[in-house]
Amino acid sequence: MNLPGIILITGTDTGVGKTITTAALAAVLHGTGRSVAVYKPCQSGAAAGDSDAAEIVRLAGAVTAATGVVLQEPLAPVAAAAVDGTPLPSVAAHAEKIGELAASHDHILVEGAGGLLVELASDGGTLADLGSLLAAAFVLVAKPALGTLNHTALTLEALAARELHVLGVVLGSWPRNPDFLHDSNRQVLASLRVPFLGALPEQASELSPADFRAGAAAWLNGLPA
Repeated sequence: MNLPGIILITGTDTGVGKTITTAALAAVLHGTGRSVAVYKPCQSGAAAGDSDAAEIVRLAGAVTAATGVVLQEPLAPVAAAAVDGTPLPSVAAHAEKIGELAASHDHILVEGAGGLLVELASDGGTLADLGSLLAAAFVLVAKPALGTLNHTALTLEALAARELHVLGVVLGSWPRNPDFLHDSNRQVLASLRVPFLGALPEQASELSPADFRAGAAAWLNGLPA
């Protein structure tokens, strides 16, 4: 499978399926015999037991997982860090950790927080800045519901303005019973200038890990061979 060594997963918004998409990507890559590490720069909501890295490992299997900073409240990183009184690492510090993982793994998957321009660092650095620093490729996760076309277009425009490479778009939660709106949005997203990589079924995280891994390649059937 011809994919870059470092892939950043961002979303058009929070709650669009970034974690599940990252897990599916990890499962596909691991299933082809590649060594995979997942890195989460900022994990918010730890007080409620949130851990995207742990969820990815549960679903994807034997992948390495690391987190830059863990924050207690389910808020954007800067706000959560202010509540905790915790300084946020710089984008350069995150890039250094990703480089260390890249030295011993074939692929590093980096899951952002919220959308592309959510601040990850105390100095205002974003996932877009991290992508520029790493010269990494992006996967954009979108929702199939109303509003997705504008949010997707805005995010792709921001990525293009920074001359950041986009591998493609994924629908992070495809409904079991899609209606006309969902089908229409999917058709438009599949016609964009960037590849359409696939769609994950809603509640995919509720599948057994074995079933999740078995289905991942079919869900992401637009990935380059």
